[in-house]
Amino acid sequence: MNPEKIYPRSQDRETIYLKAAITRPDILVGDYTIYNDFVHDPLEFESRNVLYHYPINHDTLRIGKFCSIACGARFLFTSANHTLSSLSTYPFPIFFEEWGLDKKEITSAWDNKGDIIIGNDVWIGYEALILSGVTIGDGAIIGARAVVTKDVPPYTIVGGVPASPLRKRFSERTIAGLLDLKWWDWPEEKIARSISAIQAGDFEKLSGF
Repeated sequence: MNPEKIYPRSQDRETIYLKAAITRPDILVGDYTIYNDFVHDPLEFESRNVLYHYPINHDTLRIGKFCSIACGARFLFTSANHTLSSLSTYPFPIFFEEWGLDKKEITSAWDNKGDIIIGNDVWIGYEALILSGVTIGDGAIIGARAVVTKDVPPYTIVGGVPASPLRKRFSERTIAGLLDLKWWDWPEEKIARSISAIQAGDFEKLSGF
């Protein structure tokens, strides 16, 4: 097991360990998180899937460990916004040269929503869109083509436009237990011994490791 390599499967060039493909310091990805792209080269994730993410905003994309990100999922950052506090949505500050404005005020053209934070063991479905300022909790599932505008609690399935909760994956007791165990932070050897319990949905067995 080597989360630093790019391709986890020897005959598959559509699926990558995403961490190995990231070069930008404002994108942080945990071990074993995978991205699959059957349309474009998955190594182009930074340019094709992380949009309007400009250094001037100082915002960050954080993705935890053991996440599964489907083809075309996108993360839409602050600069895609137009400010709602102005009487006009036109982004005058971006065109400061045309209107004699102060270049230092360029970020006032949009409302800054902040970082996008994805927890651990999150599954993001095909062409889902995650907006700036959103936090997705551990173990959550984002439905295909969902547009996520608000925070998603741990182990919650959401879908739709805008995304809304469909159901919890497990009982509150099991969710609390999983959040306490944080199995994704275990040593690799311990995770390997626990895979059968994880796959069987056997929390009692998992908690005994």
